[in-house]
Amino acid sequence: MIKKYKLMNSVLMVLLSVILISGCARTLKDTSGFAEEKVFTVKAPFDKTWQATKETLRELKLEIYTRDKRGVFVAYDQPKREWMQLRRVKYEIQLGSVNSEETRVLVSAIKQIYGVTLLTSPDWHDRKIKGKTKSDDIIAKIVEKTGGKIEATSTEVQIQESKSEK
Repeated sequence: MIKKYKLMNSVLMVLLSVILISGCARTLKDTSGFAEEKVFTVKAPFDKTWQATKETLRELKLEIYTRDKRGVFVAYDQPKREWMQLRRVKYEIQLGSVNSEETRVLVSAIKQIYGVTLLTSPDWHDRKIKGKTKSDDIIAKIVEKTGGKIEATSTEVQIQESKSEK
């Protein structure tokens, strides 16, 4: 009789644990379409644009995490605490040579929060961008430093949100 009681008690505890744990766990959020993306073409050679981008990020006091001579920069602004949670904006700048005298630039910004879930270790997680970013300042300074001008009308510099495919 006591063995039966212990067995039922153990089974009940295991079932209760499984129910509680599975109820608290959640899947990662789909973050596609969260980034603010601006594309423009500057009338300046690739090397000059790359150097101007590096100088611009330093002037704006963004922490350059990665810079690649193939034309990719990843930079972060300083983390700020909001309601006991760290937040920052990640900027990804991609340069591509159109021809010897023109460079296409993509500036992407996404908000990140520092946190933990049951399925993740402590790390930065992407969230939808809200509010003003430094993307426009980055664009203006790159254009100013290259001495070139934006190739095409101002309507080409636009926000392009990537949509998730379902």
